[in-house]
Amino acid sequence: MRLLIVGTLNGQLSTATKMAMAKGAKVIHTETVVQAIETLRSGRGADLLMVDVSCDIADMIQSLAAEHICVPVVACGVDTDARAAVNAIRAGAKEYIPLPPDAELIAAVLAAVADDGHAFIFKDPKMSDMIRLADQVAPSDASILITGESGSGKEVMARYLHRKSLRRDKPFISVNCAAIPENLLESELFGHEKGAFTGAVARRIGKFEEADGGTLLLDEISEMDLRLQAKLLRAIQEREIDRVGGKAPVKVNIRILATSNRDLQGDARAGRFREDLYYRLNVVNLNLPPLRERPADILALAEHFAERYARANGLAAKPISLEARRFLTRHNWTGNVRELENTMHRAVLLTTGPEIDVEAIRLPDGSRHDETAPAVGIAQKAAVAADAATRSFVGRTVSEVEQDLILKTLDHCLGNRTHAANILGISIRTLRNKLKEYGENGVAVPMPGGEQRVSFG
Repeated sequence: MRLLIVGTLNGQLSTATKMAMAKGAKVIHTETVVQAIETLRSGRGADLLMVDVSCDIADMIQSLAAEHICVPVVACGVDTDARAAVNAIRAGAKEYIPLPPDAELIAAVLAAVADDGHAFIFKDPKMSDMIRLADQVAPSDASILITGESGSGKEVMARYLHRKSLRRDKPFISVNCAAIPENLLESELFGHEKGAFTGAVARRIGKFEEADGGTLLLDEISEMDLRLQAKLLRAIQEREIDRVGGKAPVKVNIRILATSNRDLQGDARAGRFREDLYYRLNVVNLNLPPLRERPADILALAEHFAERYARANGLAAKPISLEARRFLTRHNWTGNVRELENTMHRAVLLTTGPEIDVEAIRLPDGSRHDETAPAVGIAQKAAVAADAATRSFVGRTVSEVEQDLILKTLDHCLGNRTHAANILGISIRTLRNKLKEYGENGVAVPMPGGEQRVSFG
């Protein structure tokens, strides 16, 4: 983990620096905000900023946003009144840490963004086979496409590949293509020159250059705009990039890893993803099985998370009861490892006895998970309904069925495009294009709030 500490605080931050380094963090220390921003522009990136509360944190966060630099900020101060802490949080700081620093508190903050949360835990034969393949290809420079359902551990696999690669001592840089707005992603990846756009007050190094010599992970690459895909393809092929507003290409030496929870090959055939980029990325495909298909991993991960969150919350580690273990292995885990992790975190907090019992395994609102027996009856009814729905598809074209599914899902969501896209498993951009097409063909399209609107071009 890379930590950038900003300020002096009469040596208190030096103590925090030593604590962070003792926890394995790579630390850079600057005295002023100006120096810190210049450090970030230069490509010496950070996973976290720890900033003296006496600095102008609001101005710093605005400057970071204006230059498209995405990094969380934690404020800290000595004998600071509550108003300063509140103002720092209101300005955009994620957390406030009082100084002198507490070793456990520093450790907890670092753990929130450190690689400790990316431990690869597995016991199931399916994952053992996957790891053997990963070990074979990790030392190469081949691009690898990691696919699987949301929450199945794709980023964890990417970090594992980097640690096993010949580039392990160089940077591992991750970019979430779905989380960064389309108009900012190009600058985030390729950097920009001074004056390239409003707010570009100085040259800024992008993730490609920041990862030079190491590994660049393009997380959820299926959400990248087609125009930007073309620029990415050229960067991979030519091993050089063009900064936004730049006049000359910049050579880079990186290995590309990419993840997707979608069928990229299907998207490529449908024109939603560049086919040439797909084949460039898919030299090797690691398709992670969902958690429900690797039952031996469920208990191994549950025990890992139980120990981890007991330690994080200052609680005694407790074993998982036999009944709870049976429940965990029977549950479907549609949210995969991420759902299991959250469930075990809650269980650790809710457990009152000597063991983590099934009573502590609850939903986020505190209610109990459905018991297995009623689920059998529900499954039987669902199977009958699914068979009837399948028969209704016969005699209809794929485009007709697709249109019906999209419009009914949108109607179910009362016209909310974002919710509908999430349910359908497509990007919001794809959904909007489909709805525009339907409207131009005179089809009534549900609008937010449930009303219908028809467009005739």
